[in-house]
Amino acid sequence: MAQLPDPRPAPSATDYREAAALREGLRRFMRRSEEIAAANGLTPQRHLLLVQIKGAPDGSERATVTDLAERMQLAQNTVTDLVARAEAVGLVRREASAADGRSVLLSVSPEGERRLAATVAALRDDRARLAALVASLDLAGPPDAGA
Repeated sequence: MAQLPDPRPAPSATDYREAAALREGLRRFMRRSEEIAAANGLTPQRHLLLVQIKGAPDGSERATVTDLAERMQLAQNTVTDLVARAEAVGLVRREASAADGRSVLLSVSPEGERRLAATVAALRDDRARLAALVASLDLAGPPDAGA
């Protein structure tokens, strides 16, 4: 089967530089996050889990396993296992949903809060640097000719 030609223009040297800068910035941030999480007794996965619960988009600071699977881009059974392990070491708590008795809401325990707060505070400048990097890149590409 013949492959259709790609209608997008070939990447420019700037595209490659921006792609490299973005990947480098993301990797630096991830590496630093892993180091800070470890210093606060969290694995990278548990750090991500706690951040996603505490930083729930609706401001509730709670999440379901289904919400977490979507936001973390992991299989639901993987998140279920991660939650069980985090709960076993006292980092998260489960409670039945008042709105839906079939649903369980997860929240960060006081010990999880302590570790997470230290991690998030230590990464404040790193987040600002990454946000500035992303803002500096022309990720939108060239203006649309039809606009």
